[in-house]
Amino acid sequence: MAETAVRYLRSVGAATVAEPVPAHPRPELRAVRADERPPVDSGEFRRVLGHFASGVTVITARDADGPAGFACQSFASLSLDPPLIAFMVARTSTTWPRIARAGAFCVNVLGADQGELCRGFAVSGADKFAGVGHGPAPVSGAPLLTGVPAWLDCTIHAVHTGGDHLIVVGRVDALDAVAEGGEPLLFHRGTFGGFRPGP
Repeated sequence: MAETAVRYLRSVGAATVAEPVPAHPRPELRAVRADERPPVDSGEFRRVLGHFASGVTVITARDADGPAGFACQSFASLSLDPPLIAFMVARTSTTWPRIARAGAFCVNVLGADQGELCRGFAVSGADKFAGVGHGPAPVSGAPLLTGVPAWLDCTIHAVHTGGDHLIVVGRVDALDAVAEGGEPLLFHRGTFGGFRPGP
């Protein structure tokens, strides 16, 4: 629907990019004292957000040391024009520096039958690509995992800080999806599941 709206606006000569929004005043910053407890308990925060179901991806890249990748559920589309996506990665990730050095990555969207593949990429220290079929993504050369229902080949566009995570914005250079089927792998309340369409 967004793409249709953009086409219509362009056809009638209307602007499709909003005017710049004035920046808000910078908030006053101060250090948090040791006796100040966080406003939200981290365990409760995790429990409540576990009720939000999300898709699951594996973000991959290839640097001088070979293929690298990690399981990522914090992925989202961001912009239609230009085509941008975003994912979040923990600052403590040992895979992220390799993806950053590569400057490009592939988002592998996992299907309903790929829970074990996801678990393999969620561990640290192991050879995550052992026994995993893959080929090069067409632009970046990052590992494109065999059998995924959809993928996006991206260049790193921007990186922002977000608490204990980094917000990585990628510009999509190439993408594809299977024509039919390809039910997604979903993550909800700590477990994997599938998607059952309604009547």
